[in-house]
Formats: sequence, structure tokens, C-alpha cells
Amino acid sequence: MKKVLLIMLVLFLHLEMESKAKVVETNHPYSYDVLKKDIAKINQRYKNVDVLGIGRSHFGREIYAIKLGEGKHSIVLIGAHHGREWMTSMLLMKKLEEYAEAYQNQTDFGTYSTCILNDVAIWFIPMLNPDGVTIQQNTLDKFPKNHQKHLLAMNEGVKNFDRWKANGQGVDLNRQYPAGWKNLNSQPKFPSYQFYKGRKPLEAKEVKVLTKFIREINPVIAVAYHSSGEEVFWNYHNGKHLQRDKRIAKKVSKLTGYKLGKPPKQATGGGFTDWFITRYHLPAMTIEISPLVGETSPPLSVFETEWERNKFVGLTLAKEAMRLKKRK
Repeated sequence: MKKVLLIMLVLFLHLEMESKAKVVETNHPYSYDVLKKDIAKINQRYKNVDVLGIGRSHFGREIYAIKLGEGKHSIVLIGAHHGREWMTSMLLMKKLEEYAEAYQNQTDFGTYSTCILNDVAIWFIPMLNPDGVTIQQNTLDKFPKNHQKHLLAMNEGVKNFDRWKANGQGVDLNRQYPAGWKNLNSQPKFPSYQFYKGRKPLEAKEVKVLTKFIREINPVIAVAYHSSGEEVFWNYHNGKHLQRDKRIAKKVSKLTGYKLGKPPKQATGGGFTDWFITRYHLPAMTIEISPLVGETSPPLSVFETEWERNKFVGLTLAKEAMRLKKRK
């Protein structure tokens, strides 16, 4: 009898520890398959999380948007426009989990109150480019065999795909938005592992999915996370809202310790935040995490530092969004 009770106690303690363990692990590359599993677990564990499939990539992978909070206003945080930037997906998923836990327990997150989520919801789109991430992680067996040959050609015959930036069709998603697209450099002229802007804006399925969703939720502030460079870009034809947008970007720059990008004399455009700023006349930022690493993904060794720098960004911007709405 005592042996049975001991076994039951051990099983209970194991289940208790398992229920308290964090869902998002940050000690291995963050794949699309891991993302799907983590979203399902978080959705099951936290009651104030809503998961939507907002569309599919070119090769049929679901693109997810996860809403946290009850607010009638919202902000949006987007990760992995580029295949080699999956660390931004990991960052956003950890942020989602940490915020969701604090919000459900009605506790602060650090010095930040999660009560702001009653007024301003946060939408997380952790992996906009699941095809690109899958290619970059050298799992080409997840694509049709005839397309694998095309991928190799777009990668200039190089069998290691660590540098892959584009989507599954060789289109650079962050050069696909209708804001200065015509003025973008047209090189390369054909689909490639990076920089090909496509034949026209809004051509890529993933970009169509995102812009449609943004029009539906009308966020007050938008952020696209990228890597690498440790810099905050915020300026693209901001017009009369220049000082407002700079103030918010400076706050994020101070919070993260990243350099505040200086407005270029001739902005090139074509990116998500360029489109959002010019279409909605609201603040948007591109946040580059990690020190510069060249044409590859940042090493896992930098993640904890980048997490510490970025963990309060979402709640900070939610407060800023509320401030903007009160001014109207």
C-alpha cells in the first residue's frame, strides 16, 4: 500500500512540475513544427489567448495570429518575415507565454501591469514566412522533390541553406509592400535566396495574408521584428506625425539599448513598416535584434540577452497605444 501511494505521489509531483514548466524552449532552433506545438499548448493553458489561422503560405503552411487580451484596441508584433530570422519567432512566442501567464494570474510582469491588456490587446504573428524558415533550417525534404531543384538553383547551387532569406518561391517578403516598391533596386531580376522583390507588390501569398489581416484588426501600432543589427527603424514619410513617432521609437530604443535609426535622405521603402506608416499614418517600427551576423541566423547564445532587452516592448507599446487613443 505504501509503495502504491509513493508511486502516486511521484506521478502527481511529475504532473505538477510538467504543468508549471514553460512551453517555449529557447535552447534549440525554432522550427515551424515546434511553433505549431507551442501554439496549441499555450492555447490550452491560457484562457485569454485566441488563436487564428489567418491564411497559408505558398506551400500551404498555416500562418497564425494569436491575440492576448480583451482590449478593443490593439497592437501587432510580427516575426520572421525572413527565413533566417526565426529567432524573432522564438522571441515573440516567449513574450506571448510570459505575458499570458502574468495576465491570467493577474500579476505584474516585472514592473509592468498586465491590466493594460484589458484595454489594448496584443496580436502576435510569430512566423510570417514558415516556408522560408523551413528551407533555412535545411529541411528541404518537406517540399516537393521537383521544387527542391528550383530551391537549389535559387541558392546558387549551394547545398547549405543557412543564408536563405526569401519565401518558398524566392521572393523577399519585406520588399513586397506597396510603399516605394517601384523605386527599389531591381536586382536580382529573378527569384533568389534574398532580395528579389517580385514582379509586383503584394504578389507573395504571405504578404497578401498579412495586409488583409492588418486591414481587419486596424492596430494602433505595428512592429516587425528582424535580425540582425540592434537598431530601431521607425521613419518613412511620417509627415506631420514625425515627432510623435520618433518619441515612441526613442522609448523603444532606450528600453532595448538598440541604436535609434536616423531618417535617411532617400528612404527606399518596400517594407511592411513603410506600408503601415504611409497607409495608416500611425507608428510602426522595424526592430533588429542581435549583433550583426551576416547572411545567417543569429546564434542561440545571444537569445537570453536579446530577450532581456525586448521582454517589456509589447507592454510598453500597448501603453503607448492607449495614450494615442486617449488623445483622439
